[in-house]
Formats: sequence, structure tokens, C-alpha cells
Amino acid sequence: MRLPFQKRVATFEHGIHPEYHKETGNLPIRRFPFAPKLYVPLSQHIGKPAIAIVTVGQEVLRGEVIARADGMFSLPIHAPATGVVEAISPIPCDTGEMEMAIVIRVYEADGQEVRVRNPHNLDGLNGVELAIVMQEIGVAGKGGAVFPTHAKLIPPNGCVIDTLIVNGSECEPFLTCDHRIMVERAQQIMAGIGYAMRVCGAPRAIIGVEDNKLDAVAALEAALPADGTVTIKVVETKYPQGAAETLTHALLGREVPVGKRSSSIGVVMNNVMTLAYVGRLLPLGEGMTERVVTVAGPAVARPGNYIVPLGTPLRFLLDYVGAKSSASEVILGGPMMGNAIASLDIPVTKGVCGVLAFGKREVAVPHTYPCIHCGECVNACPKKLNPTQMGLLAAKREYDLMADKFFLSECFECGCCSYVCPSHIPLVQQFRVAKSFLKDRKNSA
Repeated sequence: MRLPFQKRVATFEHGIHPEYHKETGNLPIRRFPFAPKLYVPLSQHIGKPAIAIVTVGQEVLRGEVIARADGMFSLPIHAPATGVVEAISPIPCDTGEMEMAIVIRVYEADGQEVRVRNPHNLDGLNGVELAIVMQEIGVAGKGGAVFPTHAKLIPPNGCVIDTLIVNGSECEPFLTCDHRIMVERAQQIMAGIGYAMRVCGAPRAIIGVEDNKLDAVAALEAALPADGTVTIKVVETKYPQGAAETLTHALLGREVPVGKRSSSIGVVMNNVMTLAYVGRLLPLGEGMTERVVTVAGPAVARPGNYIVPLGTPLRFLLDYVGAKSSASEVILGGPMMGNAIASLDIPVTKGVCGVLAFGKREVAVPHTYPCIHCGECVNACPKKLNPTQMGLLAAKREYDLMADKFFLSECFECGCCSYVCPSHIPLVQQFRVAKSFLKDRKNSA
């Protein structure tokens, strides 16, 4: 069910309307079993990797800290299952690189109850103190950026936060895990919003939800606090409505200045699932050991939203949901901004919101033709950039000109330009190459 067009009160300019394939949004969240072995990377967040504090052969209990945070911009890692540490060694990860991980051999038939907690008295804590306690539960952003939640909520010096934006848009095709969290865990979301407001100092919070999730709107409205500090605003179903800058503009009419962060205009944004986990785990003093993941795509026999233990190998996950023999490509995240993976040995981590499996027909790469200067990409770009010109410059490797004259750094790689291009030019991939080249040159200088 969606609102009629004339009642859509909030949106942004440009963007696209892809086929959404949100059928799993009607299915309740289900719990996933343990794999025989879990592969738990020490780096599951932006910032310094955690430091392992266990040894090979050591028994660990579900919820126990197995790696400590390395500074304020780091997060601890908790054992996602009870078992024995079999190795601490490099494994393939979704970054495309080998990263250090703790390998846990799970005890057979062990239950999924959390064995170790470290509860605190949260009453009377100020924002900074609450953020320190929040760091202990190890929650990173669930929308894909995996920024340590406690660190994101602390306002930079000189910034006053007047609004906490809660992102419930979930505009990527196929992904519905946030939708189900809003329907099934509205009270936990409200609790998490309360903690987040205390840390960032915002006097109000606005939840933005697309108008194709009216059951989620109803569930959230029933859980709203009576003091009116938290409100809900329905936004148009459009991609990329859930991007930080587009949602901020849709809800508040504010623009983030070039080169600045949203805190510079008084805003902090968190994903609904992030705050749901904060609301559930923080009062218990319980570490993050699992997350809800959308598993879907044409090559999945039993799609749905599953509570998956962190460290679960994708091979085990896909076998369990009945991945078809026709599956030829697996994407982590959504089809617009997610990344295809090269190995099914990669584990589920804190930032994996979706696992999508496609057959050869769905991922066939069409032939690329020369740019016809139709301007479709310009009309679609939510940042009002000129993808046509940047694409022509990228083909000539004029990366400096792309950055200096055409604001390459402002592109957040949503993929709208590539999606609408009638010549099938892989524009967003070209922009990623340009950014990578400039970053590597800067780091080697």
C-alpha cells in the first residue's frame, strides 16, 4: 500500500524509480542456525581494527569479548557463538582483501542464548559517558557505512545538533530488513532513539519512512513517546531517498555544504536498525553477536529476512536458503550500491544488510555504446552533477579535471547515472576508478 501521489509530502529532486522487488517485506524475521565454524573479522567497522584478546584453543562463550576496541574510533568484537577458538588468521573479506579474523568452532547443538553480559546503570549518565558505554556493545552503522555508532553520535567541537534523523527509507531494491525491523521492533527503535538523543544532544528526532511501508509507519506511530519529541514523516518512494544528503533535504529542506558533514547543519543521522540494536542491547549490556539480513534474489529458493550470527560464511547461508544451481553472482548489499563478491568463504559482518543471488540472465553485461549526450544521467543525478562530462573525462583519464571542475568527490556512487544510461556506459564504476586513483596518489605522495 502506498500513499496517493498528491499526499507525498517529502522528497528530493531527480533520482529514479527502479523495480523494487520488495516481496520479502511481507515475511516475518526468522532465526538462522549456527554454521559449524564462524569466521569473525577483527575489522567490521570504519576505524582501527579490534585487537584479539583470545588465544587458539581457548573456549569462548556467546557474548564474550574476544577482541577489544583500539581507541575511540574502534569497536570490540563479541563471540557470536559458544565454542573453541580454532585459529586467528587472515580470511577473504568483502573488501576484496585478506583480513585477520578469529575462527570459532561452534559447539554442536549449542543454543543461541547470550551467555555473557555486562549491564550498566544508565540513569544519570551524561552524553559522553553514555557513548562510552555504547561503545562496549560494539554496534556499527547498519545502513552500510559501518561507522562506530557511539562516535558518530558525539557532536564535533563547535557543532550543535538540533535534529536526529532516523533513516527508515530503505530505498534499495530487494532489501527489506529495515522494513521488518520497523514492523516487529518499534519499541526497541524508540528506546534506541532516546539513547541517541541523549548522546548527540538533539531535542527532537524525525523518522523518515518511504510510502511503500505504511505498515511500518503504523507500527512506529503506535510506539511514539507521548512527549512529542519523536515524529514520523512519510517520504516518496524513490531511489536514492535513503542517502544521507537526500533524506536530510527531503525532511528538513537543508543542504549539506560541499566538503562538510551533516553535523555542520545541526543534523545527525542513524539507520533504524542501528538504533533498534542500540535500544535492545544497551540496557542489557549485551554485545552485538548477530544481525538481520535480507537474503533474496531470483536464484534464492527461500528468500526472507534472517537473524544471522556474525561470522556465518556465505556458502553456508546460501546452502541453507536453497541457492539455485543457476546462481552465478552474489552481491552484498543492494543491487545499486552493493558489491559483487569473488568468494563464498566471505562471512556475514556487521555491515552486511543483504545477500542477493542472481543468475546469468540477470547479470549479463550489455554491450557499451558511445555517449549520445542525451542528458538522462544529468536528469537522474540526485547531487545535480554532470555524469556525462565526467564520464567523457574518465575515459581520457582526466581525473584531476573531474575532481577540480566537476566535483567528483561529491558523487556518492548511487548508480542512478549508470542505471538510466541508454548506451550502458558503466559511469559509476568509472568514477570509482577515478577516486581510487586520486586517493592512492595522495597516499603515496
